[in-house]
Amino acid sequence: MLVVHHLSHSRSQRILWLLEELDVPYEIRFYEREGRSHLAPEALKAIHPLGKSPVITDDGRAVAESGAIVDYIVRRHGEGRLAPPPDSWLYDQYVQWLHYAEGSAVLPLIMKGYVSYLGNMWRPLKQHVDIELDTHLRYIDQSLEERDYLVGNAFSAADVQMSFIGELAAIRTDRSRFPNLEAWVRRFQRRPAYQAAIRRGGPYDLGSG
Repeated sequence: MLVVHHLSHSRSQRILWLLEELDVPYEIRFYEREGRSHLAPEALKAIHPLGKSPVITDDGRAVAESGAIVDYIVRRHGEGRLAPPPDSWLYDQYVQWLHYAEGSAVLPLIMKGYVSYLGNMWRPLKQHVDIELDTHLRYIDQSLEERDYLVGNAFSAADVQMSFIGELAAIRTDRSRFPNLEAWVRRFQRRPAYQAAIRRGGPYDLGSG
């Protein structure tokens, strides 16, 4: 059976959500963050050399990186669900969102957390991070104009992959400045599978990570 190595308060929550949407049987192995550092425990390195979460094991193989895991699950277990047809233009958009989440969008969100602890001498860096953050959140907000979901106005695994960006934005900035993004997050958080994943995965507080 597919196993999700689930770190508390982390990106791996969206993998549980994806599996719930697809109704794919899975097991969870829970890992807690370490002490004051909030880092992943050393035990995760026994699953994958990077020692990061999310990581899954399936048929004795480990798959790491959120986008690769989402792609793997949809291709091998999705039976054509939650992704557009591979020969369509919508599929190209779908793949873009899968890569964009961790390739571009997450960096200013992560940096915003770090630079908030820096003094005034770091003001130019702080301003640059704020500009980049607004650029990416505005792009997502505009992409959601007059639509409920990111790809062809139909819910897909791209929304699952991008969900971490939308949720972390509420911690790093005033997300209400981006009303389409705000509405999208509220919309997907109401999905029964999302709520089922929260119940099964345990507390999910990105401010703890």
